[in-house]
Amino acid sequence: MESGAPFLVVDDLTVKFPTADGLVQAVTGLSYQVELGKTLGIVGESGSGKSVSSMAVLGLHDARSAQIQGSIRVGGTEVVGLSESKMRSLRGNQVAMIFQDALAALHPFYKVGKQLGEAYLVHHPQATKREARQRAIEMLDRVGIPQPDRRVDQFPHQYSGGMRQRAMIAMGLINDPSLLIADEPTTALDVTVQAQILDLLQDLQSEFNSAIVIITHDLGVVAEMADDVLVMYGGRAVEYGPCRDILVHPEMPYTWGLLSSVPDVTADTSARMIPIPGNPPSLLEPPTGCAFHPRCVHRDKVPGDLCTTTLPELLPGVRGANHVKRCHLADPDTIYATEVLPEIAPDLAEELR
Repeated sequence: MESGAPFLVVDDLTVKFPTADGLVQAVTGLSYQVELGKTLGIVGESGSGKSVSSMAVLGLHDARSAQIQGSIRVGGTEVVGLSESKMRSLRGNQVAMIFQDALAALHPFYKVGKQLGEAYLVHHPQATKREARQRAIEMLDRVGIPQPDRRVDQFPHQYSGGMRQRAMIAMGLINDPSLLIADEPTTALDVTVQAQILDLLQDLQSEFNSAIVIITHDLGVVAEMADDVLVMYGGRAVEYGPCRDILVHPEMPYTWGLLSSVPDVTADTSARMIPIPGNPPSLLEPPTGCAFHPRCVHRDKVPGDLCTTTLPELLPGVRGANHVKRCHLADPDTIYATEVLPEIAPDLAEELR
């Protein structure tokens, strides 16, 4: 890998699944990159392709039931088309994943310490079982689990939800990977534990200088963690850029909808929470043109029938080449400032005038 090059590079990734009802176009033409020491937040509704794209990075899709095209380079190694034996040496070593449901991801019949030790022994065959156990205890202690020398011999069901999530993080980091993919790491946890998990990930990132891809529905998590944000809808990237630009100056109506759907207890009392109308598109038969047009309340501002017939390209917005969006609106920045922001954050809109 060249010095200074991004550790993860996804280029024009497409993932399709043949089914009895037709071809599911789960991810289409997706491109992004992540550098060491940086965090990318991937956001979007369920079914937008977030987890499918990240599972492709780890080679977790069955080649017999998934059609994968494009390029995925991890540390300079091309993952698409890589043999299972080589992928196994990469997975868990250079790149690891924290799965969404820790209780389902951990095997119920094996003690937590044994599962962590197994992950260590796979990539350190010269190590003894005693060394693997000690490494498991060290990692449980590192992620803040109390009495790790006792907890190491307990089963997953004996852990609380927050402790299971910490154990999953310990398993992901036991081999010091350079890339960590966290799929909804704070789902179903109370706000106090959520904050602890996010602080833990940030501390471990600064310690190991790892790259992190965090998949979440929670824009608060993105604001706390991410350097860059990728917004996905209908299997495609619809907006991509620095976190502050995406959250303060979004240029895609779908991103506006995500922001306006989030309640803010500190906001002006006249602020409204506006849900996105309709349902996410079918990936069996995606809409023509812009996939968001059936739900977009601003499509009448685009002349002609561009929204319904022509797929918008992912082009730079008003803030430069680092912030790109997929939309036909000619002046989205003005529309957001004058129409959307006064509804969802009147106090902020007043400050910007």
